[in-house]
Amino acid sequence: MPAPGALRAVLAFPSTYSVGITSLGFQMVWATMAQRPDLDVRRLFTDGGDPHHRHIDLFGLSLSWELDGPVLLDLLEDRRIPLWSHDRGDDDPLVFGGGPVLTANPEPLAPFFDVVLLGDGEELLPEFLDAAVATAGQPRAQRLRRLARIDGVYVPSLHQPRYDAEGLLTAVEPVDGDGPATVSKRTWRGGTLTQSAVITPEAAWPSIHMVEVVRSCPELCRFCLASYLTLPFRTPSLDDSLIPAVQRGLAVTDRLGLLGASVTQHPQFAELLQWLDGPAGDGVRLSVSSVRAATVTPELTRILARRGSRSLTIAIESGSERLRQVVNKKLSGEAITAAATQARAGGLSGLKLYGMVGLPSETDDDIEATAALLLDLRRHAPGLRLSLGVSTFVPKAHTPFQWEGVRPEAEGRLQRLGKRLKPKGIELRPESYGWSLVQALLSRGDRRLAPLIVAVRGRHGSLGAWKQALRQLRAAAAGDPTAPPPWDAIVHERWTPGQVLPWSHLHGPLPEATLIAHREASLSPAA
Repeated sequence: MPAPGALRAVLAFPSTYSVGITSLGFQMVWATMAQRPDLDVRRLFTDGGDPHHRHIDLFGLSLSWELDGPVLLDLLEDRRIPLWSHDRGDDDPLVFGGGPVLTANPEPLAPFFDVVLLGDGEELLPEFLDAAVATAGQPRAQRLRRLARIDGVYVPSLHQPRYDAEGLLTAVEPVDGDGPATVSKRTWRGGTLTQSAVITPEAAWPSIHMVEVVRSCPELCRFCLASYLTLPFRTPSLDDSLIPAVQRGLAVTDRLGLLGASVTQHPQFAELLQWLDGPAGDGVRLSVSSVRAATVTPELTRILARRGSRSLTIAIESGSERLRQVVNKKLSGEAITAAATQARAGGLSGLKLYGMVGLPSETDDDIEATAALLLDLRRHAPGLRLSLGVSTFVPKAHTPFQWEGVRPEAEGRLQRLGKRLKPKGIELRPESYGWSLVQALLSRGDRRLAPLIVAVRGRHGSLGAWKQALRQLRAAAAGDPTAPPPWDAIVHERWTPGQVLPWSHLHGPLPEATLIAHREASLSPAA
């Protein structure tokens, strides 16, 4: 129970309750805040939430997806909080945020946040909350300077972007000599990862207990934010962490989800499966997030089928062996075929594959190779239901492909895959090319996009509204280097390694020189 005088906090998620409550990151932040007697925290979703506070001291947002970012403005308006951080006074709440999107590149949304938490929250969040409570009642500017001294805490108002006469970003600098020139992502190196704090039938995955089996991925596909941003690869102990976490959930539900970018690469995953195949797993409905195709074994598919799974999910990125080498996908065509045949032999009824179009150096031949691979899988595993989820490559900060742009030919290649696969009875689930462009705008943009996000609030679900608002803003500020850049300059343009990026002052796990070396290693053979 909150103690008398506890700070009144709101933790928001920019989607519905059923979606937000399945986010382990959101659950971890909420549980951390809810266990503190010095906080009275209420949850907020786009379709409702806990009873309102009449006054708010802290307003937090957990953000996992770029396209959800503009929802922040709707949530702030709903609570009558000034949108721009510079318009808030001492009586307004501190607005803070975290999650992979904000850790990668918070700059398009930076003018709306007082504080951004970069990286893992296990240690960072309690330290931030301690300081926020300790400084309650102090002038806003004084509180922000105190918070900025915490490793991993980024206070955007203490940094100022600089542009040259042509509008090229030249630096993001401290506003004075007191602030840090750079802020580094915080990394949790403890022996535990996250698990469900809430199990509810109202979740998008009803009544499921989720356990994070691994964090990051050792494969380092060159486009992958989940690999690069979350390094190093971390694997909690089976006996000390994973089995106790599973047992806590199975005490209240029979649904278990094992999560991570590459769960089957946990060094003790086979032992965990064997444990779940025994009496401890009786009656359990088990699901596993995307697995590396080369790790699929008859034992894995048999146990998954026995424990209620109907399908397996693997990411192939492309059916082209050449292109998989370009993106560092250490996966052979034979391993993909073996995964399909083993899925069928083990009793699973479906195989979900994920791929991309528009990857750097991709050609039409690579698209044909993807179609050919899917048709070949159908021949090798007759009766297995195949589906291909395919997205357009979007460059992400802190990855080797952050300098690449979205390729316009990707739209036609999505359509080409549909024409090749749908008549053959293979389900194609393409992501919208148009929304991939908006996603790239938000993943690569800087603070000059903030007025655009304000301009489309209430209309951010319309693709046309984004382009119309950008044209209007650029026309109104013609010749001003602080005007939003042209659409193509952010979305499609290939940037030069070494130029100042919107997130250059925010350090991820690997230095820029390493990312450049990885990029060159990937693209040089295909040049």
